[in-house]
Amino acid sequence: MAEYRIDDLARAAGMTVRNVRVYQDRGLLPPPERRGRVGWYSDAHLARLRLISSLLERGYTFATIAELLEAWAQGRDLTDLLGLEDALTRPWSEEAAERISMRELVDLLGSEVTPGVIKRALNLGLIAREGTHFVVRSPQLLETARVLLGAGISLPLVLDLAELLVQDMRRVAHNFVTLISQELFGDSPDGLPAASELQRSAELVEKLRPRAQRAILAVFALEMEHEVAAMLGEKTRRAGRLQGRHWAPEAPSPDAGR
Repeated sequence: MAEYRIDDLARAAGMTVRNVRVYQDRGLLPPPERRGRVGWYSDAHLARLRLISSLLERGYTFATIAELLEAWAQGRDLTDLLGLEDALTRPWSEEAAERISMRELVDLLGSEVTPGVIKRALNLGLIAREGTHFVVRSPQLLETARVLLGAGISLPLVLDLAELLVQDMRRVAHNFVTLISQELFGDSPDGLPAASELQRSAELVEKLRPRAQRAILAVFALEMEHEVAAMLGEKTRRAGRLQGRHWAPEAPSPDAGR
């Protein structure tokens, strides 16, 4: 087994000595074996440093890394833990975001694109700023807005519809995640599935990913059929009442039937 002084360990891990000391101070890296005044690190320390670097690149905080390493120390497979994390956090849509300029946005949506409209779209999370451009998270939603505008619906009303949709879908997503969390994590004291359940949990999430989207579309289609039928029925009844109010058959002529 190889042994490293701290500067050699840092070089092998592709980081600075200062980083090694920081990770050690935060309890992420076990202390070295002391021989006299020199601390000696092993291949296990090098593997731990490379793992920490990988987790930091994935956006984990020091606190979360500490929890993962603790779970690993308790016998959970870190590969399975990261597999579950990837299954849960990977984008739930295959739709690619688009980057457009303000001019392109105005060309698509028209003169109603004002600073107030932009601010509202930003607050709803429909777009995001990127320098002098905007990132459209869902081009399909933008295309839907363009079609509605072409049908004569105002942009503020389109945003009203978008806001209602965001609120409703946020509630649906929250309920869905709550149920899945209860199923996957249950009453686990550290908030993680049992070691034997990690791979099964990741597989379950992968199976649910496309089916959840299809289920939402299916329920939405059913409810749209119901609402449209109810709306047409109400319009028909109202038209019938108005017709009955403004029209009555003529009285028969006295000579009728002679």
